[in-house]
Amino acid sequence: MNDSVSTRVGSARRATRRARMWLEPGLGVKRWLLLFVVCTFIGAVGFLHFTWTGPLHFVATRWILWLNALTKPEVLPLYVGGMTVMGLALVGALLSIMMLSRSMLRSTGTAPETALDVIYSHRTRARGPRIVAVGGGTGLSNLLMGLKVHTGNITAVVTVADDGGSSGRLRQALDMIAPGDLTDCYAALSDSPVLARLLLHRFGRGEGLEGHTFGNLLLATLSEEQGGLQGAMRDIHEVLRVRGQVFPATTRPATLVARLSDGREVRGESRLSGQVGPARILDVRLEPPGLPALPDVLGAVRGAELIVLGPGSLFTSIIPALLVPDIARAIRESGAPIVYVASLMSEPGETTGLTLEDHVLAITAHLGRAPDWVLMNSAPIPPDVQGRYAAEGAQVLDLAGASRDLRGRVRSAPLLQTGPTARHDPAALAQALLALISRARAA
Repeated sequence: MNDSVSTRVGSARRATRRARMWLEPGLGVKRWLLLFVVCTFIGAVGFLHFTWTGPLHFVATRWILWLNALTKPEVLPLYVGGMTVMGLALVGALLSIMMLSRSMLRSTGTAPETALDVIYSHRTRARGPRIVAVGGGTGLSNLLMGLKVHTGNITAVVTVADDGGSSGRLRQALDMIAPGDLTDCYAALSDSPVLARLLLHRFGRGEGLEGHTFGNLLLATLSEEQGGLQGAMRDIHEVLRVRGQVFPATTRPATLVARLSDGREVRGESRLSGQVGPARILDVRLEPPGLPALPDVLGAVRGAELIVLGPGSLFTSIIPALLVPDIARAIRESGAPIVYVASLMSEPGETTGLTLEDHVLAITAHLGRAPDWVLMNSAPIPPDVQGRYAAEGAQVLDLAGASRDLRGRVRSAPLLQTGPTARHDPAALAQALLALISRARAA
């Protein structure tokens, strides 16, 4: 008996919640429902006028006499009977529309039970904040997975200087931009779980296929067919049902060149961690210089409410996207706050020995503007995880020795994802960024 009562209570709560969802502002339903009710009543009045004054007068008279005979004026006034009939007719009309909608939804493969959730999510995300995320690698794709739940107004600006693995082989064979980080971001923002899984599938065998991901091959195919990836962008977004937009920092192949503290230069992103040695990276550049940016990217930056740098590798994911002159200029001139999502750990070879302040100073030097905020993780990293990273030469990035200026820019939140590796939790990171947007709006 208790289980039955609990089931009924749960069903009632779900029904109440769904009814409230229909009444949410901006859903685009209430206005049309109100218009339907108003038009129904106007139509009823018009029909009454037609029948009473036209050739069907005798039908209207018989209807009224029959309805009066069913009611007792001393118990129920005659006009109440008319109102009851109108109400029943309206309920029937609404029921017929609902059943017609269900039939149409089923014919398109959409379950009627989930239609409200789909509409609600779509409308809610369409009103979400306008965010531009800059970077690449696993860090950026994790961020996008968290943000896409809250907003559809996301623009990911992805570095394309990778020259290792599958991306490097495709670059060399087809003279195209590196597709690897683009593939990860498309998978993260795709509204189709099946397509997202397929994009990340890596072939483990097959001559010429081994090591490639399906997503990289798809981008290479579209790029070859359209004479460049820029012409295939619209098709990619439609096919993958992307929530938001994903664009390369530039559509021209580029090589990352690093200048080291011992005077050497290292060419190629894939060589940075292996050839730096005890030296430090002083700065990086792209060759050829003066690479163009897509107009869509510049427009998104100008209209952004928040610009997010990272999380990701400092010199191989974040800064390379900032080396496209037009993008750097648009970010510097933007009125939106810039937040740098600090890495949890340093990276052996690439940022060995660099403090958090060194990371911020490197971004400032290459961008020409300091981040307004630095978002840091406040959750403790387990000792065993720190130990594994320390064995590889990595260290926790914290505020040890930080200047007063940096401490004033830092915003902290528990961002650590539970697991054997030190990674940002997508949901927690998205919530922290949304809180910063709320703070900026209130300022």
